Amino acid sequence: MKVELNKVVSVNYILRTEENGPIVEQTPDDKPLEFLFGRGMLLPKFEDAINGFEIGQEVSFHLSPEDGYGVYDDRYVANIPIEVFMQDGKLNEMICHIGAHIPMQDNKGNHMIGKVIAIEEKTVKMDFNHDMAGKDLYFTVKVKEIREASEEEIEHGHVHHEGHCGGCGGGCHGEGGCHKEDGEGCCHGDHDHEGEGCCHKGDHDHEGGCCHKH
Repeated sequence: MKVELNKVVSVNYILRTEENGPIVEQTPDDKPLEFLFGRGMLLPKFEDAINGFEIGQEVSFHLSPEDGYGVYDDRYVANIPIEVFMQDGKLNEMICHIGAHIPMQDNKGNHMIGKVIAIEEKTVKMDFNHDMAGKDLYFTVKVKEIREASEEEIEHGHVHHEGHCGGCGGGCHGEGGCHKEDGEGCCHGDHDHEGEGCCHKGDHDHEGGCCHKH
């Protein structure tokens, strides 16, 4: 069996942001990233690199920022009124603290994740760039398992785990078995940092201006 459209594929991967540099993210051998191939869950170039592979095959490849999470854009840094993060007249420090990733929604209803980079007297500065924006990605990927997808998985467009529907992010980050600081990884589709891995396709619509928590 080969890696192809609508096959459920499990891979282990190592990610570096410098060639031969330190490991930034790595899946445990017993917890590979599992996804439905060809359904837009992962970075397109990541999928291209293993298309047609069989179990046991391994490849190393480089993705430029343009093929990964794009170049870093200062326009995606915003000052949000601190009132958005207030609860009972006080800043909710459990949610809003330096380094926290907070789900937000803009005035067009688009969902996104912002990272708190500064807390001022009246505003909270948040960075809506992906954490890997502007970085080169150096992957080593090995195919661990391939199986036929169920009709339900194909219909829903994602893998189901132990009989349950995990949703778009329910597999690897919970869209995976790989984690970075703050439980964040770098792989999956919607730009949801919680538990996310580093090969997933970050659909992150910045248009509309950020206005409130989600």
